[in-house]
Amino acid sequence: MARSRFVGDAGLTARMTLAMLLLGGLFVVLVVGVALAVGGAIGVVVGVIGIGIAVYQWSKSDKVAMQAMRAREVTPEEAPELHGMIDRLCALADMPKPRVGVADTDVPNAFATGRSPDRAVVCVTTGILQRLTVEELEGVLAHELAHVAHRDVLVMTVASSAGIAAGLITQGAQYGGLGLVGRRNNGGGAPAWLVVLVVSLVVYAVSFLLLRLLSRYRELSADRAGAQLTLKPAALASALQKITGEINQIPDRDLRQVSAASALCIAPALKGVGLRTLTSTHPSLEQRLEQLARIQAELDRPQG
Repeated sequence: MARSRFVGDAGLTARMTLAMLLLGGLFVVLVVGVALAVGGAIGVVVGVIGIGIAVYQWSKSDKVAMQAMRAREVTPEEAPELHGMIDRLCALADMPKPRVGVADTDVPNAFATGRSPDRAVVCVTTGILQRLTVEELEGVLAHELAHVAHRDVLVMTVASSAGIAAGLITQGAQYGGLGLVGRRNNGGGAPAWLVVLVVSLVVYAVSFLLLRLLSRYRELSADRAGAQLTLKPAALASALQKITGEINQIPDRDLRQVSAASALCIAPALKGVGLRTLTSTHPSLEQRLEQLARIQAELDRPQG
């Protein structure tokens, strides 16, 4: 975690470390499995591709997320009130000020991205600026700054590389490796392309589950840290209720425009409660509100 006045979270640090170790192990399994099934050369290619994806995501994560949300960086002259809020929160948290972005969409949301606190961007949509009060918006911004301080955005970005590589191999293996894997049997057993397909599917499924579990915890951690920094958990709770309620009223076409960066946002770009929420990157609204209510009760308790 970056040095700041945000409350530390040993549980988040432990989960991020474990997730990175497990996903790194899965990536090795994927490379070795492909190498054994179809030859070492293809395994090396898979390894290089996976490492290339990780390096690209690490170095370009801020640009990719901004492009996905169709956001642009804004100066203090263009958005003085927004910059003023972030200035105050960064001074309160004793952390470097990130760049500030605005996405021109009616979907009320916010996200943080970037490989380090010095390269971070905190972005809000025009929809959220129009709907929240000053206290609610500060609660949302504190939540996003907590992600920057915790460095969990970087971990989520890099950790997703194993799943992306596995997904690409799965698609290729379904078509016989697009001519690279071929259809020869692996020692008289299953065809090589089938072995590659099974290994990549297992790696993708496990990485998908690990990332979802980590993502849900990091959102709860950012809620806690942000609420304890501002000492106004009720304001963040009110903001989450407004955002979720408004998202349910947004046309599906508009939600699809920001779905690529939904996992990074403070609330998922999903409507209602259904099968899709079973694999959601975010905890339920009820769980988040219960946690914030407990923090508010602790703050209201007389100190003696």
